[in-house]
Amino acid sequence: MYASRNLDYCTKDCVCLFVCPTGATDTENGQINMDKCIDGCRLCVDACPSHAIFLVPETFPEPLCKDKEVNATLMKLCERKFTEEDTALSVSEYSGNRTESRLAKALQRSARILSEDCAREAGYLTPQCRKTRELLSQFPDSENAHKLLKH
Repeated sequence: MYASRNLDYCTKDCVCLFVCPTGATDTENGQINMDKCIDGCRLCVDACPSHAIFLVPETFPEPLCKDKEVNATLMKLCERKFTEEDTALSVSEYSGNRTESRLAKALQRSARILSEDCAREAGYLTPQCRKTRELLSQFPDSENAHKLLKH
């Protein structure tokens, strides 16, 4: 594991410069030199007052494959959330009450986020994955499917 800095959070207090035993931190460009960083040292992470420095693993574990039953259940939930999203959209468009409309829009957004999460967990949301390419190849007339399959 090596340290990395989120520049949006960094307040340039530069405490990391004083605690780093190898000089891996650099305030000029805001980056931390991975080659100099000691694996798992954490001194800069613990010293950073703005919590802008965090540890990143060099390798990530391979995701476990879900069985077909779990994927089918996730996709059913995804479809149900799409239906709920459409219902909430209808309510938000035709409601005369501003509060009801805002609540329906919030429910619509919530249903969208959950349906995307279910699709991603089932392995269908990233165009790079094999399952998504297979699904998109079933729709040869879709312009968007052709664009995604080319990448």
